[in-house]
Amino acid sequence: MRKSVSFLYFLMFVNIAVLGQQDPQYTNNMFYKLGVNPGYAGAEDAINGLLLNRYQWVGYGGGEPKTLVFSVDAAINAFGAPGGLGINIVSDQYGYYDNMWINLDYSYKVETRFGTLGIGVSPGVYNFNINPDKGWTSPDDVLNNSEGGTGDNLIPQQESSQLTFDVGLGAYLYTNKYYLGVSGTHLNQGEVKYDDLAVDFLVRHVYLMGGYNISLTDPLFELRPSFLLKSDLASWQIDLNTNVVYNDKFWAGLSYRVQDAVSLLMGVELINGLRIGYSFDLVTSALGNNGRTSQEFFVSYSIDLERSRNQKYKSIRFL
Repeated sequence: MRKSVSFLYFLMFVNIAVLGQQDPQYTNNMFYKLGVNPGYAGAEDAINGLLLNRYQWVGYGGGEPKTLVFSVDAAINAFGAPGGLGINIVSDQYGYYDNMWINLDYSYKVETRFGTLGIGVSPGVYNFNINPDKGWTSPDDVLNNSEGGTGDNLIPQQESSQLTFDVGLGAYLYTNKYYLGVSGTHLNQGEVKYDDLAVDFLVRHVYLMGGYNISLTDPLFELRPSFLLKSDLASWQIDLNTNVVYNDKFWAGLSYRVQDAVSLLMGVELINGLRIGYSFDLVTSALGNNGRTSQEFFVSYSIDLERSRNQKYKSIRFL
């Protein structure tokens, strides 16, 4: 019975979260800016690839959010103007949902007195997929001592999938010392309907990000604080991050997601351009009462086509 109540509580929490902050959250957000700001595309003047896997609230036995990201961006020179081009492919699973969206990113770069400004747009498609047979317990199942189904006749009782158009905008200002970005996702708030039963729609989100590189007494060390503020215009959340980087090859740091989690971050550059990162979240909200944690892994690779791969490449992804 205690296990069933735990599932009931978790389902209620997920439903509330879905109505609010709908986008996945990333502890390694300082390494994956393209996912929320298309103005970042091409900012590194290189070809960059990233594969990220997040397991959130591990230990509930089913229904926990799981996110897989594949992202590539590159600097381009189109129509005689500098810019960037990118693509994001995201698979996001939670509860009965198994959603996926793909968006293209284009940014136009402008030189200003404060640094380079990338102004970007990200059109794409979002696929809502509901699968009531994923095998975890709903509130109705708990009350009726049954298994399977969604527990709601207004929700499709068999797997259903629908597509909707999606678009976002962003601006990203950067130098080799700092960055500042503002962006919005799901601006058109696309929606889908399942057989006249239920309606799903994307919630508009706004993001503000920033970071700075601080040189320490020892030139081999740098302190790189950053933040990410997210809001669906009804609620908000902020990540406060600090990484210490040694010789541009090793990093370790802490992150605090207000009223949600404290995280440990670490990573290494194995060879020039190839990096592996890991983060561990200790949940501090009510979900953490039973020792729930979240984990995140990523692998990234940067190719600077204008330099020999034998030369040192300093990626501004850390900014």
